[in-house]
Amino acid sequence: MPIYTGRGDEGLTDLRTMDRVPKTSPRIESYGTVDEVNALVGRVRPTAYEDVDDHLRAVQNHLHVVQADFANPDPDDGDPQMDGDRVEALEIWMDAYDDELEPLRSFILPGGGDNGARLHHARAVCRRAERRAVALAEEEPVNEHALVYLNRLSDLLFTLARVVNQRDGVSEEAPDY
Repeated sequence: MPIYTGRGDEGLTDLRTMDRVPKTSPRIESYGTVDEVNALVGRVRPTAYEDVDDHLRAVQNHLHVVQADFANPDPDDGDPQMDGDRVEALEIWMDAYDDELEPLRSFILPGGGDNGARLHHARAVCRRAERRAVALAEEEPVNEHALVYLNRLSDLLFTLARVVNQRDGVSEEAPDY
């Protein structure tokens, strides 16, 4: 199967339903931005921490489900769809990681070591993906679990950035106001 088809040369692309839509549509913007998040999460792995890597791998698979969800405006029961169990998994992981961190007392500057900075970058793009998805939801029905997932994921990525930086011995910096 060739990678190129030429079907998108005129600025249109196919949804899962085979409807043709402009590449600038809110639906395409939503799942395209989720794809960016997924690529950034992939850029972090491996972190040298097996627990973090296992969770990031799971997140990448979850993000494929979010993309499939956004690409399908009319899903059937057998189609990939985000669910509350995956959202709950993020919360469980976050609570466990939070237990090893000092309480947050102020805002922190995004950065740190290479992996921490990459996780902060992924978090920032995840927030953009969430904004794009909310904009889509204002125009069309969207699986609410996918929206909540992106919100929780940005929190998890923030927490993981802090954890990885701490494990790497990199201290957090508060902004100067």
